[in-house]
Amino acid sequence: MARLDPAGLRDAAEGLADLLVDTVRGGASLGFLAGLDRAAAAAWWRGLAPALADGRLAVWALTDDQGEGGRRVTGTVGLAFEDKPNGRHRAEITKLMVHRSARGKGHARALLAAAEQAAVRAGVTLLVLDTETGSPAQALYRSAGWAEAGSIPDYAADPAGVLHATTLYYKRLGAGRADAGPRGVPAQ
Repeated sequence: MARLDPAGLRDAAEGLADLLVDTVRGGASLGFLAGLDRAAAAAWWRGLAPALADGRLAVWALTDDQGEGGRRVTGTVGLAFEDKPNGRHRAEITKLMVHRSARGKGHARALLAAAEQAAVRAGVTLLVLDTETGSPAQALYRSAGWAEAGSIPDYAADPAGVLHATTLYYKRLGAGRADAGPRGVPAQ
């Protein structure tokens, strides 16, 4: 697993695109609808490079060895830092996904833990996330110590365009101050 810098994100964009397309085809919307193609997904990933460069976002990629074919991106997670002065103590877990062929091996838990640890190092004291109500991800978040804050009906459409509720979760990482400083997380 590696934390990506902007150049690394651009280099991994095709592999991340394959992962995103697979995840959407598997029924998770993640903000996208059915028919998402590799080119659009890769462009979306490349578009995140400025947020990585200015520290608003951190992204990790998990890869596996594909022999002579190189390495395949099997998982990813993002950590979006709040830039408003009254919210710099919090961050959001975004786009946690694992390729359907690589699930059940602890990858999602490892990615989540990496993002949580980076948040602690950055001085973040509160993490938030949302996930589709009734999804398998809920069990992961509960077992990792996340608390349910509530649900919102008809929050987002799945890839087929059907609206579903989302459940909001939070996790306290420790006592903090409202005047916490910038969130520069060193690359690993």
